[in-house]
Amino acid sequence: MSSSGGESLSSDKQKEKARVSRTSLIQWHAHQNDSASVRKLLQEDPSLVNATDYDNRTPLHVASLHGWLDVANCLIEFGADVNAQDRWKNTPLADAEGAKRNSVIQLLKKHGGLSYGQNGSHFEPNTVPPPLPNKCDWEVDPSELDFSNSARIGKGSFGEILKAHWRGTPVAVKRILPSLSEDRLVIQDFRHEVNLLVKLRHPNIVQFLGAVTDRKPLMLITEYLRGGDLHQYLKEKGSLNTAAAINFSMDIARGMAYLHNEPNVIIHRDLKPRNVLLVNSSADHLKVGDFGLSKLIKVQSSHDVYKMTGETGSYRYMAPEVFKHRRYDKKVDVFSFAMILYEMLEGEPPFANYEPLDGAKLAAEGHRPTIRAKGYTPELIELTEQCWAADMNQRPSFIDILKRLEKIKENLPSDHHWHLFSS
Repeated sequence: MSSSGGESLSSDKQKEKARVSRTSLIQWHAHQNDSASVRKLLQEDPSLVNATDYDNRTPLHVASLHGWLDVANCLIEFGADVNAQDRWKNTPLADAEGAKRNSVIQLLKKHGGLSYGQNGSHFEPNTVPPPLPNKCDWEVDPSELDFSNSARIGKGSFGEILKAHWRGTPVAVKRILPSLSEDRLVIQDFRHEVNLLVKLRHPNIVQFLGAVTDRKPLMLITEYLRGGDLHQYLKEKGSLNTAAAINFSMDIARGMAYLHNEPNVIIHRDLKPRNVLLVNSSADHLKVGDFGLSKLIKVQSSHDVYKMTGETGSYRYMAPEVFKHRRYDKKVDVFSFAMILYEMLEGEPPFANYEPLDGAKLAAEGHRPTIRAKGYTPELIELTEQCWAADMNQRPSFIDILKRLEKIKENLPSDHHWHLFSS
């Protein structure tokens, strides 16, 4: 009796393994625009039509994102759920619209496809400026914050960042030192950061939750991201493979493209690995944070050079024009982005053998870090070199950077994309 039970258990396991393997295969064939193989798999097992990967993405999500019309037609013919939602709550139509795949958009709409979701990490969303909340919507009563099991997760000259709980939820709290709470400039900077964060809504920007501005100590509350910062992650992992570095870069570029969106341009001015946070320990999603040095600029024309000078930010990632106290614009963030991309692929910071100040001097004199990593494709080298160009007008915008990263990602050898389940 027990032996037959054991046999059925092992056959169940084998069935499950085969199922997982077939799920990977249909996703892979959908990704490769191979409608004949998709059809063959569905004829053998029609239930695969709505098979989901670890992000809850169905084969129709994959086909819609890439604009593969024949694959999408085949999947719909076999009864694919046109309104399935992935883990970002996006439907296939939301993906197709984000990637501007017009023929697939028409097909999905014809079959009842709806566009909803929260514009996940697959394309640059069209941002709608949110209504500015009243202060009463975000002013937090400090008694709601529980510091009984708090841990310090960051420290600066202004104070500290603590992990705490707010109404039962883990949050990050930036708390101003009591000794600085009367300092007019500190208070001004703090209020500036709050006013900036209140306006921001984007999947790749750390989400502001509230602030304590009526009582001391002053506190700023944001979502708590379990994965820690990119600086620590790279310190432990070393260099990333090309696919991982590109995915990370795209998340950063999405957040930055949103900040640089006219007419209200936000220049970060301190973009560096410590200010890029990992959503969770599986490191599949990044958000840009720490807007203490950011500046919100009303832009009259896209060619404005903002009348800002002075050393702002961290030397190792600082654009030459900032170091040299020249006028600068939002392209300072593009320079910093290039330095981060370099660090992800090389596994060490730019000018790692120099002190940060000396590294900034070298960059200002026209030197750049040496590209050695095998993970650099010729296209990535070209993109990095353009992003850290000495002439800020030669540096691409983050929207352009995103488009180029998409292309580079599409042209990577397939083994970078898919690790099919193996026994």
